[in-house]
Amino acid sequence: MSAGDFEGLAAVVTGGGSGIGLAVARTLAGRGAKVAALDLDPAAVPDGILGLKCDVSDEDAVREAVERAVEQCGGLDVLVNNAGIGAQGTVETNSYDEWRRVFDVNVLGIVRTTRAALPHLRRSRSASIVNTCSIAATAGLPDRAAYSASKGAVLSLTQAMAADHLAEGIRVNCVNPGTADTPWVRRLLSSASDPDAELSALNARQPSGRLVSADEVAAAVAYLASSAAGATTGTSLAVDGGMQGLRLRR
Repeated sequence: MSAGDFEGLAAVVTGGGSGIGLAVARTLAGRGAKVAALDLDPAAVPDGILGLKCDVSDEDAVREAVERAVEQCGGLDVLVNNAGIGAQGTVETNSYDEWRRVFDVNVLGIVRTTRAALPHLRRSRSASIVNTCSIAATAGLPDRAAYSASKGAVLSLTQAMAADHLAEGIRVNCVNPGTADTPWVRRLLSSASDPDAELSALNARQPSGRLVSADEVAAAVAYLASSAAGATTGTSLAVDGGMQGLRLRR
């Protein structure tokens, strides 16, 4: 992929104010796209990217933000459904309210944003949707029941969407990051009794021996959204340091 391979295209990135979403927005903009970053707090969105306040659990707010992004960017070709929240707990310890909240943001957030974006994507000649999923969809992680269930739904939803919209010229894929070095993970580490030990454990859990960077995930998103992946749809791309498939001897 080259620096201008998104020239003339417009993209919307949800959760684009920090972490993976911000890295994706910067990457797409750096490769020529006009980018709107939708976020609860768009203040961190840098110059050159349109920052729009949006809560993906609010259908009216999503619709208004997408319409404004389309108006400001001149259309819509790429949708990156990245907004999401985490949750710690087992099937027993998370409250029902937390289960509902996690699914409302992580799954229905994708539904709301995609519904708002589809009329515009159908008019594109290079339409692509990339959902941010997780290693939690394909590996059993302790103390992540609600989060894992929501990301399993995202994986299945990605495949169903790919089947539904292929005939319309819209490709749908997802990325499955391993544990990434994001503000959310850093907050988890800071709340641990021994942050250094917890970081070492997270690093050791991935065969590569380190956390995934937000820029590495963004590069995978950009590939899936680009014309270079024109024959790729209904696919999940693991960006996890080998965590999904490798079983190394230490």
